[in-house]
Amino acid sequence: MASLLITGADLVGRDSDGRSDGRADILVEDGVITEVGSIRSAKGADVLDADGLVALPGLVDLHTHLREPGREDAETIASGAAAAAVGGFTAVLAMANTNPVTDTAEAAERILDLGRATGLVDVVPVGAVTKGLDGEELAELGLMHRSRARTTFFSDDGRCVHNARVMRRALEYVRAFGGVVSQHAQDPNLAGPQACAHEGELSGRLGLPGWPGIAEESIVARDVMLARHTGSRVHVAHVSTAGTVEVIRWARAQGIDVTAEVTPHHLVLTTDLLAGYDPTFKVNPPLRPQEDVDALRAALADGTIDAVATDHAPHARHDKEHAFVDAAFGMLGLETALSVVSEVMVHGGFLDWAGVARVMSQNPARIAGLAAHGSALAVGDAAHLTLVDPSAEVTVDRSASVSLSRNNPWHGRTLRGAVHATFFGGRVTAQKGALA
Repeated sequence: MASLLITGADLVGRDSDGRSDGRADILVEDGVITEVGSIRSAKGADVLDADGLVALPGLVDLHTHLREPGREDAETIASGAAAAAVGGFTAVLAMANTNPVTDTAEAAERILDLGRATGLVDVVPVGAVTKGLDGEELAELGLMHRSRARTTFFSDDGRCVHNARVMRRALEYVRAFGGVVSQHAQDPNLAGPQACAHEGELSGRLGLPGWPGIAEESIVARDVMLARHTGSRVHVAHVSTAGTVEVIRWARAQGIDVTAEVTPHHLVLTTDLLAGYDPTFKVNPPLRPQEDVDALRAALADGTIDAVATDHAPHARHDKEHAFVDAAFGMLGLETALSVVSEVMVHGGFLDWAGVARVMSQNPARIAGLAAHGSALAVGDAAHLTLVDPSAEVTVDRSASVSLSRNNPWHGRTLRGAVHATFFGGRVTAQKGALA
């Protein structure tokens, strides 16, 4: 493998306060960072001028739907990996709600192998918590962990593990090998399958079935208590309400082992967008009012919420082009996540670039147990890294996406901050919005 010299990069934004000690050169040889500092020359190395660019550890997504097997018309592992690379990601966790469900060792290994074949990102299979996502009988948790996939992250995402006994058993089981259960918190007795809009005045006026925040908050409260009882780890997927933030903050204060993620869209978009009945904005959990958005931003900034996760949910056009109630849930997210976080959290004054590295790389890698990712960009680290142009402005065009789907909620918006290049194992996988 050819060596690469990246010159003049601002390491995780250390230059943002005007100091000069944040800029450095990075030498990569055979996929590993071998030198960081002022490097006068590197014989035979390709040189990339990173003046004005911020160098981050490669982004890690805890929550990606790649649709393969079963819905290759919406996304494949190859197309999803391409979208991830363009978006600055070097590892993504592939959710288990495929067809067939990833609830066996063989299914997990198949996802692993298809991901490796792309050569673009590490595709990490997420195992289902229950067989067929039916919420009744535990899936092959131990066999998936002992397989080549080494699965440690489990989720029935798209459905809630609403039976407390089953959730307790899952937490007890994964504790033995340091696993984690990620919960899609939606009490079906409070927000059933038809619920599609934040319950409030607007949902009533529009005639849309309500999805109240308490349906999320009550499950999170139950699960953190189960985590305390079992001494196990629970992860809260796509936090969407201020009430859930309060529960997580309380649980942390009690020493309970809970982590949480928030999506880019829940940091920006509000329920008001549903007034036009545009199914692009139908997502689960639903968009919430501005007061919830404000609470989520503050919680991400203060560390109550650990990570940003895309919940990238591609859908074929014929699944989205329906009346709002009948359309599929979900939005695209991989290619735009960094720009959205840059716009709202960095330019909004909530995070610096070191904070972005923390919530989009380091914390997700730690939660998922990915030792090769989330590095400090130090000598000896795997060369998974992302160069960001913090001053670039990008106007999102859904037709330019490398995803197979087009359900992009950011279409037509101009965002500040963009991925300049992504490096996976020292090799450039994407540059300026396209595969390398």
